[in-house]
Amino acid sequence: MKNRIYLLLILSTLTINVFAQDESNYPNEKRFSFGVYGGLNFQNINGTNESGAALTNTLVPRFTLGINEEIYVVPKFYLQIGLQYITKGTTGIIDYTEFFITRSVTRELNLKYIEMPLNLLYKPMLGSGKLILGFGPYVGYCIGGTAVFSGNSAPDDTDLKIQDEAPSNETNNLIYFKTLDVGANFMVGYQLANGLNLTLSSQLGLVNVNSKTSSSLANKNTGFGLNLGYRF
Repeated sequence: MKNRIYLLLILSTLTINVFAQDESNYPNEKRFSFGVYGGLNFQNINGTNESGAALTNTLVPRFTLGINEEIYVVPKFYLQIGLQYITKGTTGIIDYTEFFITRSVTRELNLKYIEMPLNLLYKPMLGSGKLILGFGPYVGYCIGGTAVFSGNSAPDDTDLKIQDEAPSNETNNLIYFKTLDVGANFMVGYQLANGLNLTLSSQLGLVNVNSKTSSSLANKNTGFGLNLGYRF
């Protein structure tokens, strides 16, 4: 028992010394820093439809605007809390039925979210700046969206129905999305000594965002993007 206690004391002392040495390498490290960022991203909605078949949607360009706060934890590690406005969506060919006539049209979905990402960052020195590696969860709230149709005899553009559960008597031509989206963030980038930074990020949705109740239906947001930011 005494040997275990001695071993724990030795390990604790070594750990403290390592962190102390790391601290000396970052004498001017900020405990808190504020950042702004924005950029281009490419989004899609993957998963399966009501019959269980895989979706054949394609990527669409969208954008992100946000702010965040980085909190110093230990040398090289930070907790980043953000708030961002991000647009998502997808495009694909669907069958549209009207007056008992079914035809194929192109449909583009445009979704608008307010998101709160929470990332753990690893930022070691690299040259005169810092490498950025990070991951963490995000929670998003859908504030609206539209469906844009094109093609021969395509229907009129329409607003999406944002509610957590589609009514049982809804028609096939109404499009429902849930208010909540939850997923994971991954990022890699570089921060210059003057605070300017460039990051490549990706998002993987973990929950079904379609409001229709079907055991075969699963629609999840996915995307990646390039953001330019500045830390004050």
